[in-house]
Amino acid sequence: MKKRGNGLKIWEFRYYEPLPEGNGRGLRAVTVGTLQDYPTEAAARKSDAAQAIILRINAEHTLGPVTASTVAALIARYEKEELPARYSTRVSYQSYLDNYIRPRWGETAINGVRAMAVEDWLKRLTLAPKTRGHIKSLMSTLFKCAQRWELVETNPMQLVRVRNVSKRLERPSVLTAEEFHKLLPHIREPYRTMVLIAVCLGLRASEIVGLQWNDFDFEKSTLLVQRGVVHGRVDDVKTEYSRDFVPIAPELATELLTYREGCYPTEAGWLFANPATEKPYHQEEIQKKHIREAAKAAGIKSKVGWKTFRHSYRSWLDQTDAPMGVQRELMRHASIQTTMNVYGRAMTDGKRQAHSNVVQMVLQASGKEELDTKQQEEIANVV
Repeated sequence: MKKRGNGLKIWEFRYYEPLPEGNGRGLRAVTVGTLQDYPTEAAARKSDAAQAIILRINAEHTLGPVTASTVAALIARYEKEELPARYSTRVSYQSYLDNYIRPRWGETAINGVRAMAVEDWLKRLTLAPKTRGHIKSLMSTLFKCAQRWELVETNPMQLVRVRNVSKRLERPSVLTAEEFHKLLPHIREPYRTMVLIAVCLGLRASEIVGLQWNDFDFEKSTLLVQRGVVHGRVDDVKTEYSRDFVPIAPELATELLTYREGCYPTEAGWLFANPATEKPYHQEEIQKKHIREAAKAAGIKSKVGWKTFRHSYRSWLDQTDAPMGVQRELMRHASIQTTMNVYGRAMTDGKRQAHSNVVQMVLQASGKEELDTKQQEEIANVV
């Protein structure tokens, strides 16, 4: 036990390791936890954190790794060295580890995990097939790490099956253009413009609240999607394919320029900043307090949320007869299988036409006609 300058008492795990070039050995110390976390030395020694340290040290020993460690120790080392940096992914993984994997498998020896036992356990979980698939995938990642650390030779998760992993318990709702026009008047700014971007561009909620004005190039009529904000934390986009340019139709550009004149300004240039914090809004509260309430007021019976707009955008692209390759590009999917089983990169003109068709579908039914050449010149002058 060691007492820090601020009076906090902590447990340190101390050990020797060889110094470079055979110059003897050096003493190392790693913090395991506080006295509050582990009231006794025995508790600290048996903790997952201490076992993860031992796991790493033994794996590097010349006599070879020790495979009698538990899954809890494997999880602890994974959390320390391999947990993804992206906030939303890390939170999701941590939830699966804390609520499902560790409680069931933590005390099991790493080499004692069997495929059929895992498969039977997953079947009994009262979760959506997709969620059970995510848990199985994370366990597979854990054992891939165990293989790399030479703790096991094979990955038992390779034999584990999760049936209907792509099956949804609820079919995502999709709005018609008419339903959207009934919804929009019930949403006030800045949420109205957020929703308009969602249905005209198909952006994810985290990408919408993370928009800054310097992401837009109104002269070239493009937007570069390059960040997401989740629970107030600025992070990278979901996948490398999500970071991409998307076209901005003249009609949508007019809406955005009009919004810019009256939006709350911040030094960072956020489109949608909370005046109280000057930081982006939390999308969950917007969905709960504004989008769903607006849907009720509009008489829409289906459950409406951020994902509804993205699914609707995809549906409307289909109605415009946009090529499947164009649709994948506009949706910025990592795999064509996520959109449709068609490969190929879409031409920019095709992407612009498909996007423009959707925007006109959204805006013209509200009494807004397609901009003529003179109006487009006026937009350029404003920019």
